[in-house]
Amino acid sequence: MNPVKTDAVRSSGREALLDRETRLVYEWAVRHRRVEPADLARISADLGLGEARCRAAVDRLAALCLLVRRPGAGPGCFAAVGPEAAAARLTGREEARLRIAEAELGRRQAALAGLRAEVASLEPVYRAQGGGVDGSVRLLEDAHAAGSALGSVVGAAKEEVLTVQPGGGHPQADLAEALPRDLAALGRGVRLRSLYQHPARFDPPTRSYAELVIAAGAEVRTRAEVPARLVVVDRTTAFVPARLATGAALLVREPSLVAYFVGLFEHEWSQAVPYDTAPRAARTVSREVEDVIAVLLAAGEKDDTIARRLGMSTRTCRRHIAELLARLGAQSRFQAGALAERAGLTVPADATGPC
Repeated sequence: MNPVKTDAVRSSGREALLDRETRLVYEWAVRHRRVEPADLARISADLGLGEARCRAAVDRLAALCLLVRRPGAGPGCFAAVGPEAAAARLTGREEARLRIAEAELGRRQAALAGLRAEVASLEPVYRAQGGGVDGSVRLLEDAHAAGSALGSVVGAAKEEVLTVQPGGGHPQADLAEALPRDLAALGRGVRLRSLYQHPARFDPPTRSYAELVIAAGAEVRTRAEVPARLVVVDRTTAFVPARLATGAALLVREPSLVAYFVGLFEHEWSQAVPYDTAPRAARTVSREVEDVIAVLLAAGEKDDTIARRLGMSTRTCRRHIAELLARLGAQSRFQAGALAERAGLTVPADATGPC
């Protein structure tokens, strides 16, 4: 009878190890103070169990330290042990294993920290050669490189993160990746301000993300049109799109450029509407969207161009155009543009820029 390995004890198998048969065999061992291979037939007869089941029960009891080898006795010769002593012996064994594992984990973590520090020591070299004379502007050549750099910089943010996210709804996978990072920043006391286009209010994944970060202390606003995607961290580092490849970005640390991007953000932020899903807010943003559509209609823009600029589908854009025509009492797009111009809708309220 070879005791089963204690891995069985660690794998949440208490129900299997202490079933009715195991308890009966333990009671027998306590009464007779010992169990030997020659006792299996007697145990089987006394308890009405097959010898194989009795042998399995003895193995389980040995695994739980309720039976221990008798000093000087042969293989499979056990003595019964009280439950408290068995528990102390069993947990002591497992705690020793855990201490060894924790020590090994500590050694590995220290080794990883040393490796990380050694690799990170090359960052100034990489930064200096990555773009610009002094590395103040660096090209991140694809989406993976841009995402990795963004995650690293935002993860180290100390004071503030500003973001502009053009378009309507955003991919759920991107939001799922950003949510824990942004919540962690908010948890560190970092101020997070995010600017979206109005259609993002009506996209379920984006709305869910916005409500979660707002509950954690973030500030979110929307407006009809926003500039290109922008992220500014601690007013020292900015990320802006690069036109060279899909997903590519520029990492900017040049102070005057970063200051310009901050000014651009603040200007757009001052014109935006605080995020709210209430019906009244929805009516407000719908009216603003229609006013911007009036400007673009007067400029002769096509439906798909207007839709792209406002971060919405062409179908949604055409619905807004129909509502605008009805509001103005216009019979055609041309007439709507003329009536909007006469009503003063085609002069943007924020015609001046940030400078």
